[in-house]
Amino acid sequence: MQRNYIPKDFTITTWELLEPYFKDLQNRTISSEAELEKWLKDYNELGAVVSENMAWRYIKMTCDTANEELRNSFNDFVVNIEPHISPISNELNKKLVESPFVNSLNKDKYFVYLRGIKNSIELFREKNIPLLTELQQKEQHFGEISGAQSIEHNGEKMTLQKASVFLKDLNRNVREEVYHKIQNRRAQDETSLNDLYSELIKLRHQVALNTGFKNFRDFKHQSLGRFDYTVKDCLNFHDAVQKHVVPLVTEQEKKRKELLKLNDYRPWDKEVDAEGKPPLKPFTNGKDLTEKTIDCFNKIDPWFADCVKTMDKMGRLDLESRLGKAPGGYQYPLYETEIPFIFMNAVGLHRDMVTMVHEGGHAIHSFLDIPLDLVDFKSPPSEVAELASMSMELISMEHWDSFFPNADDLKRAKRQQLESVLDALPWIAAVDKFQHWIYENPEHSVADRYAAWTQIMKDFGSGVVNYEGLEANLKRRWQVQLHLFEVPFYYIEYGFAQLGAIAVWRNYKKNPKQAIAQYKTALALGYTKTIPEIYKAAGIEFNFSPEYVKELAEFVKSEYDKL
Repeated sequence: MQRNYIPKDFTITTWELLEPYFKDLQNRTISSEAELEKWLKDYNELGAVVSENMAWRYIKMTCDTANEELRNSFNDFVVNIEPHISPISNELNKKLVESPFVNSLNKDKYFVYLRGIKNSIELFREKNIPLLTELQQKEQHFGEISGAQSIEHNGEKMTLQKASVFLKDLNRNVREEVYHKIQNRRAQDETSLNDLYSELIKLRHQVALNTGFKNFRDFKHQSLGRFDYTVKDCLNFHDAVQKHVVPLVTEQEKKRKELLKLNDYRPWDKEVDAEGKPPLKPFTNGKDLTEKTIDCFNKIDPWFADCVKTMDKMGRLDLESRLGKAPGGYQYPLYETEIPFIFMNAVGLHRDMVTMVHEGGHAIHSFLDIPLDLVDFKSPPSEVAELASMSMELISMEHWDSFFPNADDLKRAKRQQLESVLDALPWIAAVDKFQHWIYENPEHSVADRYAAWTQIMKDFGSGVVNYEGLEANLKRRWQVQLHLFEVPFYYIEYGFAQLGAIAVWRNYKKNPKQAIAQYKTALALGYTKTIPEIYKAAGIEFNFSPEYVKELAEFVKSEYDKL
């Protein structure tokens, strides 16, 4: 994006330097529709510059959580810049919706955007600004705690992500030893993470009360702009998954146990290959992963491959796991320079390859959104964003020979992927159901929290894995989920998007060319249409009824059985 309003050499260092641009927009007279559109473009450019500055501070901090200077830079933005932006942004939003020329704007183009702006105004409370600032700071503590976790094995100090490779080892004693090392290390931070979560819950509940909601769940549902479904729909999704997906996962787990010839099937047996084959190794290092992803994407659509090439050329990929790096993976859109960033913790496993194509799907979405006029047009809700990434996991699977030239390895990889698709739905439903309970019962004790989680795990677990003597590990298993700490209630979207992705993949298997054209058309809409309209453009339904969940889960099962 070219700067036309903000000077090309301007860099955000303090609020005092940034404030005049906000003030100019606030005080500017708007006397025509054309002036309103010019005002919107300038407001958008300012938003892109601010967003990208914040993005780089976050990216650099997560790439090196031990670097105090980078952490301070991020916190400086959160404490000394963002709190000033929030109230004046609210005033600018009001200036927009109260303009006599707002109704002259193209309704087809601006309806979704203006709906979101009005929602933001409705939820804004000045007294929540210090609470939201405190929340943003505290939420980053999860990354600091997790990023510092490591174990020693075979004389090497390694991250827990890297250590998890040994959970696929064919030697059961090795798997059990590493499992206990990982769990013992996690146990050291159990109290810290409980304390952190309790603080976050308390602050979030207060934000909700300040806004006139009885709980944070209801506040967050509106805050996330869930205009196209209700809390009740989420609860129905939980029930549908429990009824129609859990039995398929249970059947899968029983088969694994039989193949492994184990009377006592334990947590350290869940990742090893059921046929006694060594772990799949789709790539050797970050460079190899990048090259193979480009080759895979090229077979789907050469333009997809070009997107990854561009990111690689611009240094927008940080793929390998290392000590001090925050856990997890993400794709961060960069609205000013327009080329996104992919962050992940690859250690050479099959799941790392899946993470790469997942984040690659997000990146392609960002590239497709570049022509859209406003940053808000390029910021689709998670139900759409995750459709892009999860569809790419399944579409790319048809071309995984780029990673697995051996036919047997390719089949194994596909089986693992389809197992994980079914496995993911109960976990997503469990995490979401847990959050509903957490925020509907904000005064709960840690013991209550553990009891609620343990019951949810019974509801959504297969019952095949024996946790006898390991109950403490199971009851704190929720602590591994970054979303609970950093982005509350952003999780069920993965479930809805997973259903959509299965439907996109089903279309791709029938007519690849048409399915990709629809996929690109839908993603290029950004957030200029409602979620159901975007799903329709992708050639699928925005539907999570019990019948649809059953239909799609059974399709996955049938495809799995063919392998």
